[in-house]
Amino acid sequence: MTVVDPGTTRNETRLERADRNFGELLQELRVVQTGVQFLFAFLLTLAFTSRFPSLDTFERGTYVTTLLLTVVAAGLFTAPAALHRYLFGQGAKEQIVAVSSRLAGAGMVALALALTGSVLLVVDVVHGLPEGIAAGVGTLLACGGLWALLPWLVGRRLSGKPSPPPE
Repeated sequence: MTVVDPGTTRNETRLERADRNFGELLQELRVVQTGVQFLFAFLLTLAFTSRFPSLDTFERGTYVTTLLLTVVAAGLFTAPAALHRYLFGQGAKEQIVAVSSRLAGAGMVALALALTGSVLLVVDVVHGLPEGIAAGVGTLLACGGLWALLPWLVGRRLSGKPSPPPE
């Protein structure tokens, strides 16, 4: 017999749950989308600075890759709105939530890589490549730790048993 804590369940239908989950997901996306927009704006302005022509091939490659990763992140984070708009009123809310959640997860990966590239580029230009690589690796580890490992550990502690890592 499974004992359910009354404080952990909600009295809602599947559709009400899908509506709530989609609303919560959109709120999360609003938070990260602002960061992506700032990063994108910062990267766009770099190409028009007086120092940009002096970047070496590696730095230019890092810049373009980071810029493109930021565009991918923005696209992934805005895709749920487009998906909802296209499927609105077709009774597909549960599918919209499931697909949108995966899009958001992929967007977080793209954002972590874009942040890593941005830090790598700036520290490389300011201090040199070895320091840039170290700072980039640190950024990637920090994002992975805060966005994947920490939620997994908290979920594992809440459930009292091992849980699968996040998708």
